[in-house]
Amino acid sequence: MITQAELKRRQQEAYGYFQQAQLVITPAEQEQIEVADFGLSEFEKTGLGVLVYVNTLRCCAKELAMWPRQTCPEHRHPNVGGQPGKEETFRCRWGKVFLYVSGAKTPAPHCRPPAGREATYTVWHEVVLNPGDQYTITPNTPHWFQAGDEGAVVSEFSTHSTDENDIFTDKSIGRATKVVEGKP
Repeated sequence: MITQAELKRRQQEAYGYFQQAQLVITPAEQEQIEVADFGLSEFEKTGLGVLVYVNTLRCCAKELAMWPRQTCPEHRHPNVGGQPGKEETFRCRWGKVFLYVSGAKTPAPHCRPPAGREATYTVWHEVVLNPGDQYTITPNTPHWFQAGDEGAVVSEFSTHSTDENDIFTDKSIGRATKVVEGKP
């Protein structure tokens, strides 16, 4: 849960990250930046700034702003309504991103899950994305990712996005951020 004031502040900070990546974001788009705290109210540990450019029945394009060492929690994109789950390609634009997917466990991963939530992070094959690097995640694949020390900006290109149907390993997570007036 976040306040209206925090929403506006986080949107401005996300815009700053997009500027670091030299992305052109219009004033109208700046107002549309989603601040995802995953219902945990610990945004700088677990969260994302999300700008959706387009999400049609066939494709989706987004920008993801990540604060230093911020984590997007482990989840997967299941089949929905008889259609395959979302297939997505992450392309790092600025900073560094550590992506974790199914596969052989990386012996000395660069990241740690947020304290107290370690048991909800189960995949440990590390893919390091520097600017210009990209990786495609197939539908229903468990994955999570964390920004490096300076934060990161990632472009996401995917099939139709139904984030509201994402399945999180941590059952206490909710995808939609609740915004309230005043103090949460």
